Amino acid sequence: MKYKVAIIMGSASDYPIMKEAEDLLKGFEIPTHVEVVSAHRTPEKMVAFAKAAKTNGINVIIAGAGGAAHLPGMVASLTSLPVIGVPIKSSNSIDGWDSILSILQMPNGIPVATVALNAAKNAGILAARILGANDNELGAKLDAYALSMEQAVEESQSKLTQR
Repeated sequence: MKYKVAIIMGSASDYPIMKEAEDLLKGFEIPTHVEVVSAHRTPEKMVAFAKAAKTNGINVIIAGAGGAAHLPGMVASLTSLPVIGVPIKSSNSIDGWDSILSILQMPNGIPVATVALNAAKNAGILAARILGANDNELGAKLDAYALSMEQAVEESQSKLTQR
């Protein structure tokens, strides 16, 4: 099976957050690969992964990391694929700001799309939108997803009005 999106994270402890991206992508039937790739503890694995991702059929990489959060930026420096960074508030984090700024403040030429703290679900949606830009079937699924969110808001308003 060829994977379209790779979800990588610096530690297995990040998986409960990153699973939200995986679940969303699976809901859209997008083949997804999940792997622990640490920029600091397994740098050679990270380099090999990033350099081979395109050849391996990956179209988008979602990279989650906490603390110093170098994984998304380092991966982006090694591939021309779009990289979406998910800053994670880790146990040694400074309220997540260290992760946010490490991913957000990339130098010119090395872009990383950055979502909100712990917002892996948004990273999954963004990855699906990137893929859906050239896939009418996926685009239609994304339109239906947006409509379902709109309907959920209307239903919650209806319940609020009925109280």
